[in-house]
Amino acid sequence: MLRWIFFIAFVVLVELYAFQAFKTITKAKWILIPYQLISLAVIIFVIYSFTQFDRSVGQNKQSLITLGLVLLTFLPKLVVTFFLFGEDIYRVFSGIITHFLGNNDKGHFLPDRRKFLSQVALGAAAVPFISLLYGMTVGKYNFKVIKQTLFFPDLPDSFDGTTVTQISDVHSGSFDNPEKIQYAIDLINEQQSDIVVFTGDIVNTHAVEMDPWIKTFKKIHTPKLGKYSVLGNHDYGEYVTWPSEKDKNDNFEAIKDLHRQIDFKLLLNENVKINNGTDEIALVGVENWGHNFKKAGDLTKASEGLKDSDFKILMSHDPSHWEYEIKNHQTKYHLTLSGHTHGLQFGIEIPGFFKWSPVQYVYKQWAGLYENAGRYIYVNRGFGFHAYPGRVGILPEITVITLKKGENVA
Repeated sequence: MLRWIFFIAFVVLVELYAFQAFKTITKAKWILIPYQLISLAVIIFVIYSFTQFDRSVGQNKQSLITLGLVLLTFLPKLVVTFFLFGEDIYRVFSGIITHFLGNNDKGHFLPDRRKFLSQVALGAAAVPFISLLYGMTVGKYNFKVIKQTLFFPDLPDSFDGTTVTQISDVHSGSFDNPEKIQYAIDLINEQQSDIVVFTGDIVNTHAVEMDPWIKTFKKIHTPKLGKYSVLGNHDYGEYVTWPSEKDKNDNFEAIKDLHRQIDFKLLLNENVKINNGTDEIALVGVENWGHNFKKAGDLTKASEGLKDSDFKILMSHDPSHWEYEIKNHQTKYHLTLSGHTHGLQFGIEIPGFFKWSPVQYVYKQWAGLYENAGRYIYVNRGFGFHAYPGRVGILPEITVITLKKGENVA
């Protein structure tokens, strides 16, 4: 109960500071009254949506809109609060000094708010507002093809130049634009890769979320070396309340069958040998294994029958698996393909120079390529979106990796 009191007090404080900023720069009622009404309407809608959240359904279109609205309205107001709260600290100390030195000619303990600072605060708040709004309208479907070339001295000769297209974290239950999804599928096909892999999270929770999109994803061309997939943490249906264990298991079986319906070979703690001419490589697929999530992945079982000399590509949804088990494993997995983090769908990236996201404080490997003792992991930034219905800075990704025989010259 006490934490709710603190939370409500905090929200009220933020709202008051935001209103103070507007009131400082204008006294026009035609601006202030609509602002108050809109703020009140947003608060009422958010409260209503949270009270209507159904644990048996989980995330749906309304919950996506709600969280997007919370971020869109509250984060800019937090920025304003930061500026004005800092100004209030200055005002209090200034008032104390002038009071005891007897230099307060105006007779007020606190100096007036500075209009300029309120203008700066609102200008700064416009940055996250515009960014979040752009992310919700354009960024979430702004698909990027990212290409990476990796060199391995022990890559079998006939696989020199082989291309692998990776997608991850589809989260089909969040989609709302068939044309944009078809555009992304066309991008995948344009790569004309030799292998296509999907590293988990086909839905948010329920298998039926994918039903409207099966025909679209089935259009992904099956290349000469095949299409393969693994499960992600959301595919186990563990984030909602089920009527019975049978309902949960039936949903899980239906999710697994979705992969068959879109012509992907789902690897469940198993491996397949991919032949190209006289050579072969091993593609290993584990179920989800996350340091802080479900640990259904069994690397030992998935690697049964493999030799040390085999060239191995591992599909494992959660990159923490690589950090805690794979990168120093006695068996060498040359390349691990993961997803899961989405890059938090929020951050700053200048390709080749700089990338940052709050998620990097949770995952050591969170977006792009990482290496340890000749072993690589590539973390795909995700195809879809979840929770926040948008992407800011960290854009949806289709990865194309070219395998080359030889030493890395970098």
